[in-house]
Amino acid sequence: MEFLKYHALGNDYLVLIYENQDFPEAVLTEEQVRKICHRNFGLGSDGILVGGKSNSEKYFTLRIYNPDGSMAEKSGNGLRIFARSLWDRKMVAESQFQIMTSGGLVSAQVDSSGNSVTVEMGRVSFQSDLIPVSGKSREVLNETLEINGEKITICAATIGNPHCVVLHRKIYSEETRRLGPQLETHPNFPNRTNVQFLEVLNRNTIRIEIWERGAGYTLASGSSSCAAAAVAHRLGLCDDEIKVLMPGGKIEITISENYNITMRGAVTRIGKMTLDSACFDFEIPA
Repeated sequence: MEFLKYHALGNDYLVLIYENQDFPEAVLTEEQVRKICHRNFGLGSDGILVGGKSNSEKYFTLRIYNPDGSMAEKSGNGLRIFARSLWDRKMVAESQFQIMTSGGLVSAQVDSSGNSVTVEMGRVSFQSDLIPVSGKSREVLNETLEINGEKITICAATIGNPHCVVLHRKIYSEETRRLGPQLETHPNFPNRTNVQFLEVLNRNTIRIEIWERGAGYTLASGSSSCAAAAVAHRLGLCDDEIKVLMPGGKIEITISENYNITMRGAVTRIGKMTLDSACFDFEIPA
């Protein structure tokens, strides 16, 4: 099994593309994904992208696997990487094309160098029943969650996948690693959630730290950038053109009418990796 490997600002994915054949219903099991993504016992990655295009479709179909074997509805970095991998294989040109995820249909475009990809990510909503967040139907803005007696101010959003944006906290990795897993699995989020710790630097720049659902501490995230930027704009703290700074680099976000989001960021190709079937035979110690 041969994979292409890329990173988007340090967030790395393995890509498996089905070319000139129908996209299969079942590709990888949860156990196989966990073994492939393992940093010591597998190829190592923050996730696996499996995609293709059948003759009957006008768009590409993408499945996004988290390293714990679960599925993600949408991933901004994953979408940019997948788009770049299609461009590298000459399956797309420089014109815009569409990708279907379980979190919705998006449009992507690779620049002429291949080093930057723009994705129209869709619309951000803060509505609790769409995210989802438990409780009555409402916009989840400036609410208080309590974790082990500690009160935390959050907003919540969805762009096809769930996000919890933490406000008024110190932004550093130790805080993210401490609170991130507790927020990810908080009972208020029935499908778990991605977590961003937000700091507004000025009207056009924010900084975030990220705990990603199913992956853990992450250097960069495209959908997290979209959600955090949308929250900053919704709270009146930022304008509609926002640079998002993360430990792995920056992503540029444009917020248009009805909170439709366009994301632009870098993608870097790492190389090809071939998986030996013996990887699946080894049992990872508990």
